[in-house]
Amino acid sequence: MCASRPAEDTDLPILQKNKKSMLWLWIEEMNYQEIGNHTRVTEFILVGLSRNPTSQSVLFWVLMFLYVITLAGNSMIIFLVGINSQLHTPMYFFLGNLSLLDLLFSTSAVPLIMVNSLQNFSTISYSSCFAQLAIQAFLALAECFLLAIMAYDRFVAISDPLRYNLVMSSQVCISMAFVAWMAALLLTLIPILLFPISFCGHNTVNHFSCEVQAIFKLLCSNTISLEIMMVACAVISMPVPLILILISYLCILRAVLRIRPIEAQLKAFSTCGSHLMVVTVFFGTLIYIYVRPQSKKSQDEDKIVSIFYAAVTPMLNPLIYTLRNKDVKAAIRKVTCRVKS
Repeated sequence: MCASRPAEDTDLPILQKNKKSMLWLWIEEMNYQEIGNHTRVTEFILVGLSRNPTSQSVLFWVLMFLYVITLAGNSMIIFLVGINSQLHTPMYFFLGNLSLLDLLFSTSAVPLIMVNSLQNFSTISYSSCFAQLAIQAFLALAECFLLAIMAYDRFVAISDPLRYNLVMSSQVCISMAFVAWMAALLLTLIPILLFPISFCGHNTVNHFSCEVQAIFKLLCSNTISLEIMMVACAVISMPVPLILILISYLCILRAVLRIRPIEAQLKAFSTCGSHLMVVTVFFGTLIYIYVRPQSKKSQDEDKIVSIFYAAVTPMLNPLIYTLRNKDVKAAIRKVTCRVKS
């Protein structure tokens, strides 16, 4: 039978006192037991990152700090791009989309991790788990495509500056962003709609959220077709955008080397610096989590990296663009002066 939430016995103080330690023993044993009569899984148990109350409290406050900065930083960029006419350019239009994606992604993951870090027994319903998994996959895929579009935008700006506004018109930018969002949505929905999945027996997720690799290990249905579809989607969503980014930057490098003098080359390269840093952090984290061979030790490491991916990366993006961008800093000063006056 599927594991279910143990009932709390108020008449047994000793059992209540040792409830948490018994829970963890039960979870660990459940991963190895043979289940005969399967019933439908209706909820998942989230193992989390740590069993130590002090560590859980520290994790909560660290995530709270990171989440507040993420909300403030990305909301600020969306606000500045919206109200400042000097930022109504293709580069900042895509930056606004990137900030919206980061804001939504962090919100879909971090609050749940924070809540679970304060609970001794973290569970999530089947529907909530897959809603979170689908939303996070959709937002991550959209960011992959958007970063590739931003690389192309930088290529056009450097290689053909005179025709930049014509090539990257408002209509073209909106269409490209729409394609990125819709492609991500289709790649998320197709595996879900075409390949129904079922769970039985084990419902313990060795993670603090509904992460795709941890959930995939609990399937009892035939996964061959689903694995093929997921590999195809993964090839489209990660290697293809990454290859397009590399091609764009090779073309950018070729165009920059033709520029004279050296100062002009450095100035052209500087416009790509922020985007390159974001691409490195984002794709580097994805590759580390999903390309490495899996082991029990790597699963524990993946939890730490997943926190970095869910909480730190969305916070870093606005900081990278604000600290390195004169236009954004000028827009901040302009808004600050208006508020003071």
